[in-house]
This record gives sequence, structure tokens and C-alpha cells, in this order.
Amino acid sequence: MRLLLLFGALLIFCLVLLASTVGGKFGPLHQLTMEILGPVQGLFSRVAFSGRQLTDSYVSLWDVHKENRHLKLMLEKYREQVDEYREAYSTYLHLQDQLNFKKQENFPSLTARVVGKDPGFWFKTIIVDRGESDGVVEGMVARTERGVIGQVIHVSANYSKILLADAPSSAIDAMVQKNRVRGILKGVGEKGYILQYVLKNADVSVGDTIVTAGIGGLFKTGIPLGVVSAVTKQQRGMFLEVEVKPEVDFQRLEIVFIILSEKQKVQKEMGLPGDR
Repeated sequence: MRLLLLFGALLIFCLVLLASTVGGKFGPLHQLTMEILGPVQGLFSRVAFSGRQLTDSYVSLWDVHKENRHLKLMLEKYREQVDEYREAYSTYLHLQDQLNFKKQENFPSLTARVVGKDPGFWFKTIIVDRGESDGVVEGMVARTERGVIGQVIHVSANYSKILLADAPSSAIDAMVQKNRVRGILKGVGEKGYILQYVLKNADVSVGDTIVTAGIGGLFKTGIPLGVVSAVTKQQRGMFLEVEVKPEVDFQRLEIVFIILSEKQKVQKEMGLPGDR
């Protein structure tokens, strides 16, 4: 019943409003209606316009978000490519240095790549991808362009194990390059070397270069080993305590050279059969 009354009232209102426009003129009722409905229509228009702006802003923001994600993915991709190019260039420079060294030095050598490491303190070793089939025998010296890194202690058909020179179980006949003062270079792990059996009256100073002495024939004379970093004269005893910083960075070994020039001498001293 109420719906019928409401519908009837709206119908009468519309008829009256229509009648007020007869003759091309707006009547007082029509003008009153416009005054009442005008602000309401304006409000609805502003709300509708604001809604459209909000929708457009949301769509634009979503597009920006998608574009931002796309740009981030592209940036990550380009960063990975830059890292790859940087590593490739660094490897190229390193290999170029190795090649120049091999051309300059007058001794036959075999290039080997480090494929494994044993971080043990007493027996610090690395494994390289060259073995007996390449002519490697136990006792051969391994080095880089910087200096001695160690000696081959085990050989299989295609791989070799090298005892690093800074291992505590390693000992090398060495000397101070400037005056030929001799001693035994012992490895002390991460601390580098200690040059033992150097008399207290010997002329040894910080900054002196230590090289191989060549005694025994396995290590050629004059190969760099390190630089004196500290000299201590104890109250007791007859020897100096000489600390030596390695010339080689044992933590960054990638490519090494195994010296082949003394193969026959190594085979003889190690009691190995010679080549047929």
C-alpha cells in the first residue's frame, strides 16, 4: 500500500512538473525543483568525476607498477651480464700474465689448473688437473709467475697433489738474495714462513727478498719465495727469528706451472724409474 502511495505521489509530481513547462515557460514549481535538485545533481556529478579520476589514477599506478617490475628484472639481468663480463675480463688479464711469464722464462713447464684444495693445517695441499700421463712425477716443483708454491707429492694418471710451501710440513733451502745468507724456510700456515738457522750476526733486515738457494737441485736458484716482514733477536740462542711474508697468495691459486726441466734429476733422487 505504501509503495502505491509513493508511486502515485511521484506520478502526480511529474505531471505537475510537466504542466508547469506548457507554453515554453518554466513555472514556479519547476524553478523550485531546479533549485532543490541542482545542488544534488552537482554533488553527484562531482562524485562521479572524482570516481573516474580515482579509477584512472589506479589504472595508471598499476601500469607504473608493472613497468617498474619489468625495469627491475631488466636491471638484474644487466647486472648479471656486467658481473660475467667483469669476471671474464679479470680471467683474461690473469691468463695474459701467465702467458707472458711462460714466454719470458727459459724453462719447460706444464700449465695446470687447480681443481681442489685441502685446508688442513699440517698438510696444506692442492690438486691440479695434470698427472702421470702428462709427464708429471713426484718431487717436481710447482710455481706461479710470483714464485714457488710447492712440490708435487702424489701423482695419479690425470691428477697431482701439491704440498704448498706454507704448510708446516714443508721445508725449502732458501737464502737472502742480497748477501746469500742461507737458512731453511719453514711454512707456518696463514702466518707465512719462518726462515730458520740464520745466525744472529747475519745482515738480515725487513724488506729483504728471500729466494730459493738451489741446494739439492730440485729448486732452481733464485726463485722468489717472499719478503722479510720481521726480524727478532732473542736473548737466548744463536739464531735470529726471521718472519717472511710469502710472495704468492696461496688463497687465490687458480693456474700453476709444474717445472719439467729437472725431470730426470727428480726421478733419480726420488728413486723413480726413468723414461724409456
